[in-house]
Amino acid sequence: MFQQQGHDVTPVNLQVSFGKGDKFWTNVFPTALLDKHQTEIRRFEKALKFLRYTEVIFGLLPIKVFLKLWFFSDEFLDYLIYPAVALFLGTGNYTPDVPSIILERLFTSPTYGMWYPADPLSLASNQPPMIVFPKLSQFYTDWQHSLQSKGVDVRLSTEVTRIIARTSSRVTVGLRTRVRNQDHHNPQSQDIPESAAFQSEETTEEFDDVVLCVLPDTSTRLLGRHATWLERTVLGAAKFSDDVTVTHWDSEYMEKWYENHFKEDLAVRSLGGGARDERERVQLGRETFRPMYYIKQTPANPRLLEMAFDCTNYQSQFEKDTPFERHVFQTIFLNKRDHQTWSKSDIAADKVIREDWWHQLCHSYTHYLFVVPFLWLVNSTPLFNVFRRQSRIKFAGSWTLVNAHEVAVLSGMAAAYSLGASYPEDLEKD
Repeated sequence: MFQQQGHDVTPVNLQVSFGKGDKFWTNVFPTALLDKHQTEIRRFEKALKFLRYTEVIFGLLPIKVFLKLWFFSDEFLDYLIYPAVALFLGTGNYTPDVPSIILERLFTSPTYGMWYPADPLSLASNQPPMIVFPKLSQFYTDWQHSLQSKGVDVRLSTEVTRIIARTSSRVTVGLRTRVRNQDHHNPQSQDIPESAAFQSEETTEEFDDVVLCVLPDTSTRLLGRHATWLERTVLGAAKFSDDVTVTHWDSEYMEKWYENHFKEDLAVRSLGGGARDERERVQLGRETFRPMYYIKQTPANPRLLEMAFDCTNYQSQFEKDTPFERHVFQTIFLNKRDHQTWSKSDIAADKVIREDWWHQLCHSYTHYLFVVPFLWLVNSTPLFNVFRRQSRIKFAGSWTLVNAHEVAVLSGMAAAYSLGASYPEDLEKD
């Protein structure tokens, strides 16, 4: 997709930094915390194998329940397992409620298992291959122009305000033009005065079909009284949290709460009581440790997490010899209801670049019991119209499975395919 628009992507190997001090571990080199939990790491590998063959029975059990059946300690779960899952899915403080099958796939799947294969001594010792996107604003602008050259009508700063009517042949929607912010980050219209949000009155338009690529609670708000009972039931079962991302360059904050550099006293030279020599990995850490993703446990409750990213280490646009004091970071404070545990006030105000609130899906096991299994019904074709009053509205987005870009893109392609578009040939052969 990027190459079609003339943009290259940069491959990277992901390095992580979880916890601090005696609670620190990483996938780059072994630490004292990993050495301390050797017995539980071996047991965890056995639990994964068991779950692999019994996922039909135990797959939807919350992680916190399944792993407690194996008598894992709270420290092992809070400082090793939950961060490893939260990192990949952005599940944050709802990680203990994630279905166990997702945990199992992260460690056992050769295709999308981030920590595949599980290390029986170091838990996760691979550096997952990932790609770094170029400047996204330029990519999306080029993609917009490419679509417009093919006759696609792209409307920016235009908000769908509501679904006015839906029949078996048409969908009528209300539209309003937004006031465009200079930084291109338009706030939610319901959070600001109407005069500051819109620069036009509502207009109506009719469409043959509509695909709502928004969160399910937004979809139900737009549908209003036109939502079917099934749509209200399935979409209404999704859970959300309000998080805030602070982009900053406060290296002192990062030094206070995270491990950002290799430290000799945190590394161990062997694991398993000397069973495996780790000096080569320690040397690798000494030479190359540049963490990109971080997770911190809050002092008030280690089960509540904070996530952070070193954008300078991760993004290819930055010079790699940039002094650490000039690195750009993003820190995500999870779930507004837990704000009393946040250390957000520790970030120097004069080093904050921007602050963005966002509304995100919670990957509770209930999502896989009451939402995902029934999406085929709310997205049904006229063949299954017995389940729906009208079938001119479809739903897509990452929330349809797990909170990942890949799912968002594939669900959008699936919606287009169901409307008659051909599946991209290059992707079909990939």
